[in-house]
Amino acid sequence: RCFYNQKILQKTFGEWKDWWTVCRERKLSLRADSHYRHLLHNLIFKAWRAYVCQQQGKRNKYYVAESHAKKQKLLRTWQHWLVYVDIRRAKHGMQSVALAFRERSCLRISWAVWRRRHYQNCTGHKMNILALQHWAQSLQFRAWLQWRELYLYSQNDKQKESRAVTHHQHWELKRCMEAWLGYLNLHRAKKLQNELAQEHHQSRIVRQCFSDWRLSWECRRRMHAHRKDIEKLAARIALWRVFAHWKHYVLCVEETQQCELAEKHYKHHLLVRALLCIRWKRLW
Repeated sequence: RCFYNQKILQKTFGEWKDWWTVCRERKLSLRADSHYRHLLHNLIFKAWRAYVCQQQGKRNKYYVAESHAKKQKLLRTWQHWLVYVDIRRAKHGMQSVALAFRERSCLRISWAVWRRRHYQNCTGHKMNILALQHWAQSLQFRAWLQWRELYLYSQNDKQKESRAVTHHQHWELKRCMEAWLGYLNLHRAKKLQNELAQEHHQSRIVRQCFSDWRLSWECRRRMHAHRKDIEKLAARIALWRVFAHWKHYVLCVEETQQCELAEKHYKHHLLVRALLCIRWKRLW
């Protein structure tokens, strides 16, 4: 009977030892699984942090390149505008100089013609007076007739001169008006071209600004979506960690309960064995 009890105790201890080995192996596997998950989470977080830093560096470089491109474009526009202003000023200066020279040349020619004719008229008048004084005593009547003819001739010359001057002034005025109208049409055409070029440039700048704003908006939208995905992933990782801790806590509680039950069973078994031994001794 003692041998039978000893065998039962050995068999019970072997089963308990096997159960304890299985529980220890399962506990060690759970610890290894938890350590592997923790290591995997650390690696995921490090990779995510490196990716975020890289994206921030790329975004900063893109912003710097975009600002530099805008500055270069504004500098080129300013340089073109300065060149255009210099050319415009040079054209205006040349036009003013040409108009002044033209006015001076026209006045000089008109003054020379008028002075020559006036000198001729004065000379002719003096010659007429001398001729009249020379022939006055002998040929008063003939001199008077000649003087009248000369007077009529001079009047005709003056009328012709006045007509010629009027015609010349009209012709000069007509030519000046044609030149002024041509200049005005050219100025209007240039102004229209400048306005069209300015409108085209403004529309181009507006389209470029709209495209830049659209690209920045798309980038912000993608970053916002990426941030939301990262927050969702972080929430899932946190929830998974909480679930893993809760599962580990439940397993630890079950292990403690099983250990307490095994200890109670072992004490009850020892108590039964002691009672059997006492009863056996009494029978013997």
